[in-house]
Amino acid sequence: MQITGKVFAITGAGNGIGREVALGIARKGGHVAALDLSESGLAETAALAEGLPGRVTTHVVNITDRDAVLALPAAIIAQHRQVDGLLNIAGIIQKFVPVNDLDWDQIERVIDVNLYGVLNTIKAFLPHLVARPEAAIVNVASMGAYAPVPGQGVYGATKAAVAQLSRALHSELMETGVSVTGVFPGAIGTNISINSGVMTDEEMQKLTEAAGDKARKTTAPAEAGSQIIEAIEKGSYEIFIGQDARFMSRLSRLNPKKAAGLIYSQMKGLLG
Repeated sequence: MQITGKVFAITGAGNGIGREVALGIARKGGHVAALDLSESGLAETAALAEGLPGRVTTHVVNITDRDAVLALPAAIIAQHRQVDGLLNIAGIIQKFVPVNDLDWDQIERVIDVNLYGVLNTIKAFLPHLVARPEAAIVNVASMGAYAPVPGQGVYGATKAAVAQLSRALHSELMETGVSVTGVFPGAIGTNISINSGVMTDEEMQKLTEAAGDKARKTTAPAEAGSQIIEAIEKGSYEIFIGQDARFMSRLSRLNPKKAAGLIYSQMKGLLG
């Protein structure tokens, strides 16, 4: 799919990978409807996009608010005249605790954002995307969708659901002009723990120190964004971002029990 001249709705565009994808698309002459819960984050994204070939508009929205999400396509089409792509990048993690210690309100919040948020945007935008001669859907899952991480059980379950939803959509849309790409990032250098509201800056610093070298083996958000844009251009089925994601994908298929044990040995000291 050619990026230039196309219009993409991007969730999570106020920071991290979402922002990098928005800026990368704008650099290529694509237009962006940047969606995020954070008004200040969107303002920063818009400021960074000034002077780029593509046009960027900002839309403050809570993707768990179904009525607000259903109103988005009309608002975006009113400003951009069309919508050619939906990129579901927004997501949150849970507290680093076992499921047994995770409160119901936290469980419901993770499910609402990571699963229902994706379903809300897909149901809102898909009728418009199938009407386009060429369109794209990108759903960001996680390495945790196939490699179980202790202390992130509910998060991983939502991302596994997103992965399977993406595969089903790909099959359902084979005879349309809509491509569907599933994205599986490994460790990315973003502030997802703080943005998810599960850690303070001080707690994040302690976690980083406890993780040691493992905390530095991350993929930069800009690199992740570049790979996602390339996947849109190629119409990729699935991509794995980072050496860790690619390695664990292979190991999880060959020996899932060994993969689970390896991750446990790396993560057991980080559980709250």
